[in-house]
Amino acid sequence: MAIWINKYAPKTLSEVQGQTTALGKLKEFVEKYKRGNKPLLIYGPQGIGKTSSAHALANEMNYEIIELNASDLRNANSINSFLGAAINQRSLFAKKKIILIDEVDGLSGKEDRGGVAAINALLEKSVYPIIIVANDPYKKNLASLRKKCELLEYRNLAYTSILSYLKKICQKEKIKADEESLTSLARSVGGDLRAAINDLQSFSYNGKLTKKDLELAYSRDHTEKIINSLVRIFKTLSADVAITAFDEVEEDLDKIFFWIDENLPREYTKVPDLAKGFANLAIADVFKGRIKRWQYYRFYVYCYNLLSVGIALSKEEKYPGFTSYKPTTRILRMWMANQKNAKKKAIAQKIAARTHTSTKKAMEDVILMNQIFKKNKKESEKLSDFLELDKEEVAWLRG
Repeated sequence: MAIWINKYAPKTLSEVQGQTTALGKLKEFVEKYKRGNKPLLIYGPQGIGKTSSAHALANEMNYEIIELNASDLRNANSINSFLGAAINQRSLFAKKKIILIDEVDGLSGKEDRGGVAAINALLEKSVYPIIIVANDPYKKNLASLRKKCELLEYRNLAYTSILSYLKKICQKEKIKADEESLTSLARSVGGDLRAAINDLQSFSYNGKLTKKDLELAYSRDHTEKIINSLVRIFKTLSADVAITAFDEVEEDLDKIFFWIDENLPREYTKVPDLAKGFANLAIADVFKGRIKRWQYYRFYVYCYNLLSVGIALSKEEKYPGFTSYKPTTRILRMWMANQKNAKKKAIAQKIAARTHTSTKKAMEDVILMNQIFKKNKKESEKLSDFLELDKEEVAWLRG
């Protein structure tokens, strides 16, 4: 199944939503670029078209685009190796080039081991226009980089722009959706078009979108959702990306545990990957038990590391395509099991009272009674009268 955010990524600037002024400045920057000009640092909230507009411009102008994700290549050596060659070499296809450095604010001052400094040193050497993308360019470790760049702000998208785009997708994908549901979805994402498209694909898996399908969207807190956290974990091989996946998630540890337990088999289809994933889940469960039993709260760190980095690195390679993550069904299964055990225990207590035995011993007799009630109607009626079983208990024994 194709991922819609890729399928419906803009191919030209005219297809980029809601950034008319910024797009004009972006195009002017590339058209008038000369060696020695400052790079362009595009910034603004996630999901509003920063990276996609650079790709759309390159496609529209027939430029080759060389993209570096700063979160993946964090240290000076890897950045120099990749970017150093790109800024000076001619395109293999005899095209002009755009150098795109994405997620530069993903570099940590402590962990990047010279990443920002390496980018700074290379900026003035480029013969091609450099576009840098960040959510927050005012992080302390980006101060030196910010001074070397021309800044261009992208603003949050109006819900009407998002609504218009969602309608087009629904029409192309033949999704049945009423105006109210689409409007609610467009309003719920806080200006994040990418999140809106992801939600639409997730909630309309059966070919329609209803208000009931939007319950998850209404609870969005505009920071880090549990589903987005799962995407980060399941779709990366980088420990640095995975380890912060749950930083902004408000769900407690038990709920996170259940979400991963439910969706791990949906994402990892290879047996070795699944085995490693569930092994990490099992170890996390051991630490979770020790926290509850002995109040060893320092074990929370181990739990979150196992549920993020442990799960992410359980696979040999990334799985392509879109996966629709689902809320856990374990709680429902646990409730159903408890209901079943509650009925069994109630019958055992009646047996214990009548036969002067323990409830524990009577629980073993329930299994025998279950066979009698299924195969011998006459004896089952006698036992029912003797134990004073109600209709639900008789039905359970015959079930």
